[in-house]
Amino acid sequence: MISQEFLSMISTPSVIRALSVYATERGKEIGYENVFDYSLGNPSVPVPKELTDAMIELLTTKDSAYIHGYSPNPGNPIAREETAKSLNKRFGMDYKMDHIFMTSGAAGAIAHAVRCVTSPGDEVLTFAPYFPEYNPYINKTGAVLKVVPADTTSFQINFDKFQEMLNPKVQAVLINTPNNPSGIVYSTKTIETLASILNEKQKEYGHEIFLISDEPYREIIFDGVDAPYVSKFYDNTLSCYSYSKSLSIPGERLGYVAVNPKAKDADKIVAMCCQISRGTGHNCPASLIQLAVAKCMGLTSDLSVYERNMNILYKELTSLGFEVVKPGGTFYIFPKALEDDAIAFSEKAKKHDLILVPSNSFGVDGYFRMAYCIDTEKVERSLEALRKFVKEEY
Repeated sequence: MISQEFLSMISTPSVIRALSVYATERGKEIGYENVFDYSLGNPSVPVPKELTDAMIELLTTKDSAYIHGYSPNPGNPIAREETAKSLNKRFGMDYKMDHIFMTSGAAGAIAHAVRCVTSPGDEVLTFAPYFPEYNPYINKTGAVLKVVPADTTSFQINFDKFQEMLNPKVQAVLINTPNNPSGIVYSTKTIETLASILNEKQKEYGHEIFLISDEPYREIIFDGVDAPYVSKFYDNTLSCYSYSKSLSIPGERLGYVAVNPKAKDADKIVAMCCQISRGTGHNCPASLIQLAVAKCMGLTSDLSVYERNMNILYKELTSLGFEVVKPGGTFYIFPKALEDDAIAFSEKAKKHDLILVPSNSFGVDGYFRMAYCIDTEKVERSLEALRKFVKEEY
Protein backbone atom coordinates (compact mmCIF):
# COMPACT_ATOMS: atom_id res chain seq x y z
CA MET A 1 0.00 0.00 0.00
CA ILE A 2 1.28 3.47 -0.81
CA SER A 3 1.83 5.94 2.03
CA GLN A 4 -1.49 7.29 3.24
CA GLU A 5 0.26 10.16 4.99
CA PHE A 6 1.73 11.60 1.81
CA LEU A 7 -1.29 10.62 -0.25
CA SER A 8 -3.41 12.81 2.01
CA MET A 9 -1.14 15.80 1.30
CA ILE A 10 -2.17 15.76 -2.37
CA SER A 11 -5.50 17.28 -1.41
CA THR A 12 -3.80 20.23 0.31
CA PRO A 13 -1.19 21.51 -2.15
CA SER A 14 0.73 24.75 -1.67
CA VAL A 15 -1.62 27.69 -2.22
CA ILE A 16 1.27 29.70 -3.65
CA ARG A 17 2.18 27.03 -6.20
CA ALA A 18 -1.49 26.52 -7.15
CA LEU A 19 -1.89 30.23 -7.87
CA SER A 20 1.35 30.25 -9.87
CA VAL A 21 0.02 27.41 -12.03
CA TYR A 22 -3.26 29.29 -12.48
CA ALA A 23 -1.36 32.41 -13.58
CA THR A 24 0.64 30.40 -16.11
CA GLU A 25 -2.51 28.85 -17.59
CA ARG A 26 -4.26 32.22 -17.68
CA GLY A 27 -1.23 33.60 -19.47
CA LYS A 28 -1.72 31.09 -22.27
CA GLU A 29 -5.16 32.61 -22.83
CA ILE A 30 -4.42 36.35 -22.70
CA GLY A 31 -0.64 36.53 -22.80
CA TYR A 32 1.40 36.23 -19.62
CA GLU A 33 2.41 39.87 -19.91
CA ASN A 34 -1.24 40.71 -19.16
CA VAL A 35 -1.39 38.59 -16.00
CA PHE A 36 -0.17 40.52 -12.96
CA ASP A 37 1.27 37.53 -11.19
CA TYR A 38 2.34 38.36 -7.64
CA SER A 39 2.21 34.74 -6.47
CA LEU A 40 5.65 33.14 -6.49
CA GLY A 41 8.84 34.46 -4.93
CA ASN A 42 11.00 33.69 -7.96
CA PRO A 43 13.87 36.20 -8.34
CA SER A 44 13.53 38.35 -11.45
CA VAL A 45 16.97 39.96 -11.76
CA PRO A 46 19.91 38.44 -13.68
CA VAL A 47 22.71 36.54 -11.98
CA PRO A 48 25.97 38.48 -11.62
CA LYS A 49 28.16 38.25 -14.72
CA GLU A 50 30.98 37.07 -12.47
CA LEU A 51 29.00 33.95 -11.58
CA THR A 52 28.33 33.11 -15.22
CA ASP A 53 31.99 33.69 -16.02
CA ALA A 54 33.06 31.48 -13.11
CA MET A 55 30.90 28.61 -14.34
CA ILE A 56 32.22 28.95 -17.89
CA GLU A 57 35.80 29.04 -16.61
CA LEU A 58 35.24 25.93 -14.51
CA LEU A 59 33.56 24.05 -17.36
CA THR A 60 36.20 24.92 -19.93
CA THR A 61 39.43 24.73 -17.93
CA LYS A 62 38.97 22.21 -15.12
CA ASP A 63 39.01 18.44 -15.22
CA SER A 64 35.45 17.10 -15.55
CA ALA A 65 35.94 14.66 -12.68
CA TYR A 66 36.82 17.64 -10.46
CA ILE A 67 33.80 19.78 -11.28
CA HIS A 68 31.24 17.00 -11.63
CA GLY A 69 32.45 14.49 -9.05
CA TYR A 70 31.03 13.86 -5.60
CA SER A 71 31.92 16.44 -3.00
CA PRO A 72 32.58 15.31 0.60
CA ASN A 73 29.52 14.83 2.78
CA PRO A 74 29.64 18.29 4.43
CA GLY A 75 30.12 19.96 1.03
CA ASN A 76 33.06 21.13 -1.03
CA PRO A 77 35.90 22.31 1.27
CA ILE A 78 36.55 25.39 -0.87
CA ALA A 79 32.89 26.46 -0.67
CA ARG A 80 32.81 25.88 3.08
CA GLU A 81 36.06 27.74 3.70
CA GLU A 82 35.02 30.74 1.58
CA THR A 83 31.61 30.84 3.26
CA ALA A 84 33.19 30.94 6.71
CA LYS A 85 35.64 33.68 5.67
CA SER A 86 32.85 35.78 4.19
CA LEU A 87 30.64 35.53 7.29
CA ASN A 88 33.57 36.38 9.56
CA LYS A 89 34.50 39.42 7.49
CA ARG A 90 30.94 40.75 7.24
CA PHE A 91 29.63 40.03 10.71
CA GLY A 92 32.66 39.74 12.99
CA MET A 93 32.10 36.05 13.65
CA ASP A 94 34.64 33.27 14.21
CA TYR A 95 33.37 30.51 11.92
CA LYS A 96 35.72 27.85 10.62
CA MET A 97 35.12 25.51 7.73
CA ASP A 98 34.00 22.84 10.22
CA HIS A 99 31.03 25.02 11.23
CA ILE A 100 29.61 25.11 7.67
CA PHE A 101 27.43 22.41 6.09
CA MET A 102 26.40 22.90 2.45
CA THR A 103 22.75 22.15 1.61
CA SER A 104 20.14 22.21 -1.11
CA GLY A 105 18.94 25.73 -0.37
CA ALA A 106 17.51 27.08 2.87
CA ALA A 107 14.86 24.35 2.90
CA GLY A 108 17.58 21.71 3.07
CA ALA A 109 19.36 23.73 5.73
CA ILE A 110 16.24 23.89 7.93
CA ALA A 111 15.60 20.17 7.40
CA HIS A 112 19.04 19.37 8.78
CA ALA A 113 19.06 21.97 11.55
CA VAL A 114 15.74 20.83 13.00
CA ARG A 115 16.79 17.19 13.03
CA CYS A 116 20.03 18.12 14.78
CA VAL A 117 18.36 19.74 17.78
CA THR A 118 14.98 18.01 18.21
CA SER A 119 13.56 14.55 18.77
CA PRO A 120 10.06 13.29 17.89
CA GLY A 121 7.46 14.96 20.09
CA ASP A 122 9.56 18.05 20.82
CA GLU A 123 8.05 21.44 20.07
CA VAL A 124 9.38 24.07 17.69
CA LEU A 125 7.93 27.59 17.96
CA THR A 126 7.72 29.99 15.04
CA PHE A 127 6.05 33.38 14.61
CA ALA A 128 3.15 34.36 12.40
CA PRO A 129 3.14 35.41 9.68
CA TYR A 130 5.36 32.53 8.59
CA PHE A 131 6.28 30.62 5.43
CA PRO A 132 3.65 27.84 5.20
CA GLU A 133 6.13 25.17 4.13
CA TYR A 134 7.47 25.26 7.69
CA ASN A 135 4.61 22.89 8.48
CA PRO A 136 5.99 19.93 6.48
CA TYR A 137 9.60 20.98 7.12
CA ILE A 138 9.08 20.60 10.88
CA ASN A 139 6.22 18.17 11.33
CA LYS A 140 7.71 15.54 9.01
CA THR A 141 10.72 15.29 11.32
CA GLY A 142 8.50 14.10 14.18
CA ALA A 143 8.78 17.42 16.00
CA VAL A 144 5.67 19.58 16.33
CA LEU A 145 5.43 23.10 14.95
CA LYS A 146 3.53 25.61 17.11
CA VAL A 147 2.78 29.09 15.78
CA VAL A 148 2.90 32.20 17.95
CA PRO A 149 0.15 34.67 16.90
CA ALA A 150 1.22 37.78 15.04
CA ASP A 151 1.63 41.32 16.27
CA THR A 152 -0.14 42.86 13.26
CA THR A 153 0.75 46.41 14.28
CA SER A 154 4.41 45.92 13.40
CA PHE A 155 4.96 42.23 12.51
CA GLN A 156 7.83 42.18 14.99
CA ILE A 157 7.63 39.34 17.56
CA ASN A 158 4.58 39.10 19.80
CA PHE A 159 6.56 38.52 22.99
CA ASP A 160 3.56 38.26 25.31
CA LYS A 161 2.13 35.33 23.35
CA PHE A 162 5.60 33.85 22.86
CA GLN A 163 6.24 33.67 26.60
CA GLU A 164 2.81 32.13 27.14
CA MET A 165 3.67 29.34 24.70
CA LEU A 166 7.18 28.62 25.97
CA ASN A 167 7.42 25.40 27.97
CA PRO A 168 10.01 22.68 28.67
CA LYS A 169 9.03 20.76 25.50
CA VAL A 170 10.29 23.62 23.31
CA GLN A 171 13.69 22.63 21.98
CA ALA A 172 13.96 25.12 19.13
CA VAL A 173 12.61 28.44 17.91
CA LEU A 174 12.46 29.09 14.16
CA ILE A 175 12.61 32.68 12.94
CA ASN A 176 12.66 34.19 9.45
CA THR A 177 14.18 37.65 9.09
CA PRO A 178 13.86 39.41 6.71
CA ASN A 179 10.42 37.85 6.76
CA ASN A 180 8.37 36.07 4.15
CA PRO A 181 5.51 37.13 3.81
CA SER A 182 5.56 40.47 5.67
CA GLY A 183 8.85 41.87 4.39
CA ILE A 184 9.60 43.01 7.93
CA VAL A 185 13.15 42.83 9.32
CA TYR A 186 13.47 41.98 13.00
CA SER A 187 15.18 44.90 14.72
CA THR A 188 18.21 44.72 17.00
CA LYS A 189 15.87 45.36 19.94
CA THR A 190 13.66 42.44 18.88
CA ILE A 191 16.60 40.04 18.56
CA GLU A 192 18.12 41.19 21.87
CA THR A 193 14.80 40.64 23.64
CA LEU A 194 14.38 37.22 22.05
CA ALA A 195 17.92 36.20 23.05
CA SER A 196 17.36 37.39 26.63
CA ILE A 197 14.17 35.35 27.00
CA LEU A 198 15.77 32.23 25.53
CA ASN A 199 18.84 32.51 27.75
CA GLU A 200 16.57 32.80 30.79
CA LYS A 201 14.44 29.83 29.75
CA GLN A 202 17.48 27.64 29.04
CA LYS A 203 18.51 28.10 32.67
CA GLU A 204 14.97 27.50 33.92
CA TYR A 205 14.39 24.34 31.86
CA GLY A 206 17.90 22.95 32.22
CA HIS A 207 18.41 22.34 28.51
CA GLU A 208 19.45 24.28 25.41
CA ILE A 209 16.88 25.99 23.21
CA PHE A 210 18.33 26.39 19.74
CA LEU A 211 17.46 29.34 17.56
CA ILE A 212 17.13 28.34 13.90
CA SER A 213 17.43 31.49 11.82
CA ASP A 214 16.05 31.19 8.29
CA GLU A 215 17.90 33.88 6.30
CA PRO A 216 17.48 33.55 2.51
CA TYR A 217 16.58 37.25 2.18
CA ARG A 218 19.53 38.48 4.26
CA GLU A 219 20.97 40.58 1.42
CA ILE A 220 17.68 42.20 0.38
CA ILE A 221 17.62 45.00 2.95
CA PHE A 222 16.25 48.44 2.14
CA ASP A 223 18.01 51.73 2.78
CA GLY A 224 18.36 52.66 6.43
CA VAL A 225 16.81 49.50 7.86
CA ASP A 226 18.26 47.98 11.05
CA ALA A 227 19.17 44.40 10.09
CA PRO A 228 21.19 42.58 12.78
CA TYR A 229 22.99 39.28 12.16
CA VAL A 230 21.13 36.96 14.52
CA SER A 231 24.06 34.75 15.53
CA LYS A 232 25.85 37.76 17.01
CA PHE A 233 23.20 37.94 19.73
CA TYR A 234 22.55 34.31 20.75
CA ASP A 235 25.13 31.55 21.06
CA ASN A 236 22.89 28.57 20.29
CA THR A 237 22.03 29.76 16.79
CA LEU A 238 22.02 27.78 13.57
CA SER A 239 21.90 30.11 10.56
CA CYS A 240 20.14 28.67 7.51
CA TYR A 241 20.96 30.44 4.28
CA SER A 242 20.26 30.19 0.57
CA TYR A 243 21.98 31.83 -2.38
CA SER A 244 18.69 31.67 -4.29
CA LYS A 245 17.72 35.29 -3.70
CA SER A 246 21.09 37.04 -3.38
CA LEU A 247 22.48 35.56 -6.60
CA SER A 248 19.15 34.85 -8.35
CA ILE A 249 19.83 31.10 -8.60
CA PRO A 250 16.84 29.40 -6.94
CA GLY A 251 16.94 26.49 -9.36
CA GLU A 252 20.52 25.67 -8.46
CA ARG A 253 19.50 24.79 -4.87
CA LEU A 254 22.50 25.95 -2.90
CA GLY A 255 22.59 27.02 0.75
CA TYR A 256 24.20 26.12 4.05
CA VAL A 257 23.86 25.68 7.78
CA ALA A 258 26.30 27.87 9.72
CA VAL A 259 26.73 26.65 13.30
CA ASN A 260 27.56 29.42 15.75
CA PRO A 261 31.03 28.46 17.08
CA LYS A 262 29.79 29.28 20.62
CA ALA A 263 26.80 26.92 20.38
CA LYS A 264 26.55 23.85 22.60
CA ASP A 265 28.24 20.93 20.80
CA ALA A 266 29.17 23.21 17.89
CA ASP A 267 32.01 20.85 16.98
CA LYS A 268 29.58 17.95 16.47
CA ILE A 269 26.65 19.49 14.58
CA VAL A 270 28.11 19.45 11.06
CA ALA A 271 29.09 15.80 11.54
CA MET A 272 25.54 15.14 12.69
CA CYS A 273 24.23 16.85 9.54
CA CYS A 274 26.27 14.38 7.49
CA GLN A 275 24.54 11.50 9.25
CA ILE A 276 21.13 13.10 8.79
CA SER A 277 21.91 13.23 5.06
CA ARG A 278 22.32 9.45 5.08
CA GLY A 279 18.77 9.09 6.35
CA THR A 280 17.18 11.66 4.05
CA GLY A 281 19.07 11.04 0.80
CA HIS A 282 20.37 14.60 0.72
CA ASN A 283 23.94 13.80 -0.37
CA CYS A 284 25.22 17.33 -1.07
CA PRO A 285 24.32 20.04 -3.60
CA ALA A 286 25.85 19.93 -7.09
CA SER A 287 29.63 20.31 -7.12
CA LEU A 288 29.69 22.81 -10.00
CA ILE A 289 27.48 25.39 -8.32
CA GLN A 290 29.38 25.06 -5.03
CA LEU A 291 32.67 25.78 -6.81
CA ALA A 292 31.24 28.66 -8.85
CA VAL A 293 29.65 30.40 -5.87
CA ALA A 294 32.89 30.02 -3.90
CA LYS A 295 34.56 32.16 -6.56
CA CYS A 296 31.89 34.87 -6.17
CA MET A 297 31.56 35.04 -2.40
CA GLY A 298 30.19 38.37 -1.25
CA LEU A 299 28.74 39.33 -4.63
CA THR A 300 25.03 39.72 -5.26
CA SER A 301 22.77 40.39 -8.20
CA ASP A 302 21.59 43.99 -8.61
CA LEU A 303 18.89 43.83 -5.94
CA SER A 304 17.89 47.50 -6.11
CA VAL A 305 14.84 46.76 -8.27
CA TYR A 306 13.10 45.19 -5.31
CA GLU A 307 13.18 48.36 -3.22
CA ARG A 308 12.03 50.34 -6.24
CA ASN A 309 9.08 47.99 -6.78
CA MET A 310 8.21 48.05 -3.08
CA ASN A 311 8.05 51.83 -3.02
CA ILE A 312 5.77 51.92 -6.06
CA LEU A 313 3.36 49.41 -4.56
CA TYR A 314 3.47 50.82 -1.04
CA LYS A 315 2.58 54.29 -2.32
CA GLU A 316 -0.30 52.99 -4.45
CA LEU A 317 -1.70 50.60 -1.86
CA THR A 318 -1.75 53.21 0.88
CA SER A 319 -3.32 55.78 -1.45
CA LEU A 320 -6.10 53.26 -2.18
CA GLY A 321 -6.80 52.86 1.53
CA PHE A 322 -4.97 49.63 2.29
CA GLU A 323 -3.36 49.24 5.72
CA VAL A 324 0.26 48.22 5.13
CA VAL A 325 3.28 47.81 7.42
CA LYS A 326 6.10 49.05 5.19
CA PRO A 327 8.59 46.28 4.34
CA GLY A 328 12.22 46.63 5.36
CA GLY A 329 13.50 44.02 2.93
CA THR A 330 12.70 40.91 0.81
CA PHE A 331 10.46 41.21 -2.25
CA TYR A 332 7.14 40.78 -0.44
CA ILE A 333 4.50 43.16 0.84
CA PHE A 334 1.66 42.06 3.11
CA PRO A 335 -1.32 44.46 3.11
CA LYS A 336 -4.56 44.03 5.02
CA ALA A 337 -7.34 42.92 2.67
CA LEU A 338 -10.42 45.07 2.15
CA GLU A 339 -12.62 42.38 3.68
CA ASP A 340 -12.12 39.84 6.45
CA ASP A 341 -12.16 36.87 4.06
CA ALA A 342 -8.75 36.95 2.39
CA ILE A 343 -9.58 33.99 0.14
CA ALA A 344 -12.70 35.72 -1.20
CA PHE A 345 -10.66 38.90 -1.65
CA SER A 346 -8.03 37.07 -3.70
CA GLU A 347 -10.68 35.32 -5.80
CA LYS A 348 -12.19 38.68 -6.71
CA ALA A 349 -8.73 39.95 -7.65
CA LYS A 350 -8.34 37.09 -10.13
CA LYS A 351 -11.22 38.53 -12.16
CA HIS A 352 -8.92 41.50 -12.82
CA ASP A 353 -5.94 39.23 -13.57
CA LEU A 354 -4.30 40.17 -10.29
CA ILE A 355 -2.80 37.11 -8.65
CA LEU A 356 -2.60 37.77 -4.91
CA VAL A 357 -1.91 35.14 -2.24
CA PRO A 358 -4.41 35.06 0.65
CA SER A 359 -2.88 35.13 4.11
CA ASN A 360 -4.61 32.14 5.71
CA SER A 361 -1.75 29.72 5.08
CA PHE A 362 0.71 32.25 6.56
CA GLY A 363 -1.01 32.02 9.94
CA VAL A 364 -2.83 35.38 9.76
CA ASP A 365 -6.41 36.02 8.62
CA GLY A 366 -7.48 38.97 6.51
CA TYR A 367 -4.24 39.86 4.69
CA PHE A 368 -2.65 39.03 1.34
CA ARG A 369 0.89 38.71 0.01
CA MET A 370 2.31 40.24 -3.14
CA ALA A 371 5.66 38.92 -4.39
CA TYR A 372 6.91 41.90 -6.40
CA CYS A 373 9.94 40.18 -7.90
CA ILE A 374 8.77 41.11 -11.39
CA ASP A 375 9.83 43.78 -13.88
CA THR A 376 9.17 47.33 -12.70
CA GLU A 377 7.38 48.03 -15.97
CA LYS A 378 4.88 45.29 -15.14
CA VAL A 379 4.45 46.56 -11.58
CA GLU A 380 3.57 49.98 -12.99
CA ARG A 381 1.10 48.49 -15.49
CA SER A 382 -0.54 46.50 -12.70
CA LEU A 383 -1.54 49.67 -10.84
CA GLU A 384 -4.47 50.39 -13.15
CA ALA A 385 -5.76 46.85 -12.65
CA LEU A 386 -5.38 47.32 -8.89
CA ARG A 387 -7.32 50.61 -8.99
CA LYS A 388 -10.08 49.05 -11.10
CA PHE A 389 -10.29 46.05 -8.78
CA VAL A 390 -10.72 48.25 -5.70
CA LYS A 391 -13.22 50.57 -7.40
CA GLU A 392 -15.43 47.82 -8.84
CA GLU A 393 -15.31 45.33 -5.98
CA TYR A 394 -15.14 47.59 -2.91
